[in-house]
Amino acid sequence: MDMLIKKYQATNKGKKRLCLITNALCPVKYPYEGTREDQVNTIAAQMSARGVKMESVIARGRLNGGGNQRIIEENDRLLNLFSEKTSAKAVHVETPALLGALRTRNISPVTIFRGDLELSSKMKIKVWVYKKTIEERFPTLKKYSDKAPPTDRFATHEVKLDYEYKSVEDPSKVIPPEQRIKGYRYGPQVFPISSAEWDVVKFKPEKSVKLLGFADASNIMRHHYMKDVNIFIPEPGNTCAAFAVSALARAMKEMNKVAILRCVWRQHQRNAVVGVLTPKISEKDGTPDSFYYNVLPFAEDVREFQSPSFSNFPASWLPNEQQQEAADNLVKMLDLAPSGKQEALPPDFTPNPILERFYHHLELKSKHSDAAVPPLDETLKTITEPDPDLLSANKNVVDAFCKSFELKEHPRLKKSSKQLLREKPPGLDEEEGYEGATNALSPKPVKIKKIGDSSPVQDFEVMMSGRDSPDWVGKVIKDMKNKIYNLVENSYEGDSHGKTLECLLALRKGCMLEQVGLISLLDALVYVLG
Repeated sequence: MDMLIKKYQATNKGKKRLCLITNALCPVKYPYEGTREDQVNTIAAQMSARGVKMESVIARGRLNGGGNQRIIEENDRLLNLFSEKTSAKAVHVETPALLGALRTRNISPVTIFRGDLELSSKMKIKVWVYKKTIEERFPTLKKYSDKAPPTDRFATHEVKLDYEYKSVEDPSKVIPPEQRIKGYRYGPQVFPISSAEWDVVKFKPEKSVKLLGFADASNIMRHHYMKDVNIFIPEPGNTCAAFAVSALARAMKEMNKVAILRCVWRQHQRNAVVGVLTPKISEKDGTPDSFYYNVLPFAEDVREFQSPSFSNFPASWLPNEQQQEAADNLVKMLDLAPSGKQEALPPDFTPNPILERFYHHLELKSKHSDAAVPPLDETLKTITEPDPDLLSANKNVVDAFCKSFELKEHPRLKKSSKQLLREKPPGLDEEEGYEGATNALSPKPVKIKKIGDSSPVQDFEVMMSGRDSPDWVGKVIKDMKNKIYNLVENSYEGDSHGKTLECLLALRKGCMLEQVGLISLLDALVYVLG
């Protein structure tokens, strides 16, 4: 600490940081004057005055009875005094997690919303919203140019991209920006939409955080949470807001309720998010109660991957008691947080192995441009590879699981008739194309080029399964639309209405499967209803 003070003096206040790595197993010698507590208080006072922060990483591993318990407790008490007297924290880790305990940078929290939490039109609470957790993303890599002269000291080595739009009819003519319009593809069709039209239909919500209602906490599934976690705190210095948030949070906790909110963090942002507000009761004096906020999915965001139940399988496929027991023992063996032991890979102290390896290689590249990719660090191996001690200690469990199940090769699935139609049968010449393609269920050729009158639905389905050209699907949909027109126009006292409806349903199904022909479907539907 004395070296930091002499080196930086009063500059960089708040950025001076000490990291103490120790096992705290050895006794601390007594000072010449006073007690050890007095010495800690003196150092802590100097740290607070000079803006020095400290992190204590206590790496003891599994003691297995080693170490003097009295000395350990005394050292922990002295280190905790720093946390009480100044800006310091102590972290207890084991050796594999030591790398994650060393934080190279601290991100200052920034509010994403400051305003009212609207419970009703007459009841509003002033709150601030921060990011509680955020995903650590892979760094953005930019293109680098080495075309600049070596003598140019002011070269930025940046690569800039410029695009030119040219006419299809005249490739030598460049289209200026004022003559361009965005087009959006829907199947083979492209729909032009101008910026003025986009501005009219654009969703422009007002900045707000509104309560939609309350729900039982058991009704909100944990696996439905999306994106990062935010934290709602009462406005700092606002006593009324702190009392209101505390009363609401404690009432929700007592009744096991959560709140559903609709949030728009910024004025006219692109979308509104709906999420769940979970109460967080503070256990420290002077720290107000708060809420955790998690984004919930909309109906189209939910992905239900339901596995079939074992009860639907025949009895010969069901696991017996021995197999079930072997599987249960294997799952229990792989528990990262067994009872009575420290968690193997605690999330707070386990680094991202991909990012750690990338930055390690980047450091080597900055010093030596031709440096090869280094081998995997031993610390990262303990995170990414199976624990050999765990596997050797539970070898009988792994062997019992392997002996209980027999592995067989999965037979290849038979190809559907639609796939067979799309493939070219062996032995055909290039000139023959698909003319000789036959249905797997019938030896007769199935090539149809026109929708007939006897079975228009079957002809439409067969023609939709073919791919003679890029415009084939559009042609088939147009033919089906014309067929619907003819059926309606040539109908006598409604005798063809049933067949017309069947054709319209087939057209709708084909448009949905191929995601094309939306305009054709709407035209046909309006014509029939009109």
